[in-house]
Amino acid sequence: MLIPTKVIVTSTARLHMGFFDLHGGLGRKFGGIGLGLSAPSQVIAACLSESLHVSGESSARASLIAQAILAKLNLKGAVKLSIEQHIPEHAGLGSGTQLALAIGTAINRLYQLNLSTTQIAGLTGRGHRSGIGIAAFDHGGLLIDGGRSSSHATTTGHDKKVPPLLARYDFPENWRILLILDAHQAGIHGEVERDAFNQLPAFSESLAAHLCRHVLMQAMPAIVERDLSAFGYAIQVLQSHVGDYFLPAQGGRYASREVTAVLQYLQAKGVACFGQSSWGPTGFAVFESADEAEKHLQALKATFTETALSWMICSGRNQGAEVAAISP
Repeated sequence: MLIPTKVIVTSTARLHMGFFDLHGGLGRKFGGIGLGLSAPSQVIAACLSESLHVSGESSARASLIAQAILAKLNLKGAVKLSIEQHIPEHAGLGSGTQLALAIGTAINRLYQLNLSTTQIAGLTGRGHRSGIGIAAFDHGGLLIDGGRSSSHATTTGHDKKVPPLLARYDFPENWRILLILDAHQAGIHGEVERDAFNQLPAFSESLAAHLCRHVLMQAMPAIVERDLSAFGYAIQVLQSHVGDYFLPAQGGRYASREVTAVLQYLQAKGVACFGQSSWGPTGFAVFESADEAEKHLQALKATFTETALSWMICSGRNQGAEVAAISP
């Protein structure tokens, strides 16, 4: 097999729509539901190099990731990375996981290491709580993971267990997602995120059971039957309870006041499915067609004329990252 001279990795953002077991009494915690998106996307080009060179957006973050991977694998060479397109950082769209997996995948292909995405996640410290971003990189679609096992909580190394993917569904091709982006506020991340989880009170066991029921007996059947109203109701149950649980850490059910105003407006208009992705601040709403999404977007632009928010309409992405290896 020819060693590629260049590898191009294209991956996309994901929504994390909510956790359904923050209690952990059955030995697993942080099970969640999420979705691979068609946009925003990330494109990374990489080639072999004697020393590490990184250019483009998020280059400082990318350099640290690449350095860690090269050191942990004891590779004698390095890579030249060009970040040609990036996902907004700390926006609740999973940019850190996508960046880490893309860089790890590029190094894996260039050095012919035969590592799995799960092993790359372990090398880069991804998958501590959620496996949604890892599954989105591999498969895309609507994703449900089983959370972290308490027996794996302290496992280290690149064979570290990540939350298992329990179910995956193609997201309806005609449904559209409206993203509500607030570039003036960063979502909780890093040490602040870890501290927030440590300081939050115990989560009710009965409430965790209630949320699990909504996922298993409402969200999953609804996505199979393409019933946006029922799917949206299940997401609302997760969003309301988990958002209120996180309220002490993020200051409200949703992190951004401006995004909150938009989501409240959409709720008043009868929109079935909406919420915040992960720690935010990005909000989302799901519509049954491109026309419906565009109609609501124009109404929002006319209503929220002085906002600093930006908007994006995208679809679900029902495939994983694309990896192009260019050989001599």
